[in-house]
Amino acid sequence: MHDVHNSFDPATMLQVKHITEVTDANRELLLRAEPVHRELRPQLDAAYLDQLAGIFQDHGELVVAMDANNAVVGIALFHVYRDTFSGRKLYVDDLVTTSARRSQGVGRTLLTWLKQEAARRHTTHVILDSGVQRSNAHRFYFREGLTIVGFHFSTPTDDSE
Repeated sequence: MHDVHNSFDPATMLQVKHITEVTDANRELLLRAEPVHRELRPQLDAAYLDQLAGIFQDHGELVVAMDANNAVVGIALFHVYRDTFSGRKLYVDDLVTTSARRSQGVGRTLLTWLKQEAARRHTTHVILDSGVQRSNAHRFYFREGLTIVGFHFSTPTDDSE
C-alpha cells in the first residue's frame, strides 16, 4: 500500500483526498463521489463501493476534490505501472469534474496533484486516454501541456461481458 497524500489548493480552496481502499472511515465520502464519477462513467456497477474495492485490490487509487463545503466536485482514478515502452508511469483511468464546476480550476487541481504524485513516485510520464468525442476535455488537456503521442486500440476478449 502506498502512502496517502492529501493536499489543499489555496487558489481554488479545494481539498484533495487520496484514497487507496474502501474503509468505514471513507465509505460516506466515496458514496458522495459516486454521482460525480457517474457523470463520466454512467455504466459503473450499481454496487459502486464493491467495484472500487476491486479496483483498489488491483492497485487502483482515487483522489477526490472537495470544495469548502465538503461537496465532491471532481475525482481522478489512477494506477502506477511499468512497461517496456517508457518505464514507470502514472495512468489516469478517469478524470472528471462535476458539470456545475467545470472551468473553475477543479480539473487543473486534480491534474496538478496527479503530476506531483507521479514525480514523487519517480514515474516517467502521466498518461491518459480520452474518447475522440470529448473535444472539451481535449482542449483542457492541451492547455495543461499534454500532447497526443499515439492511438489507443482495443478489442473485446471472449471473457468480456
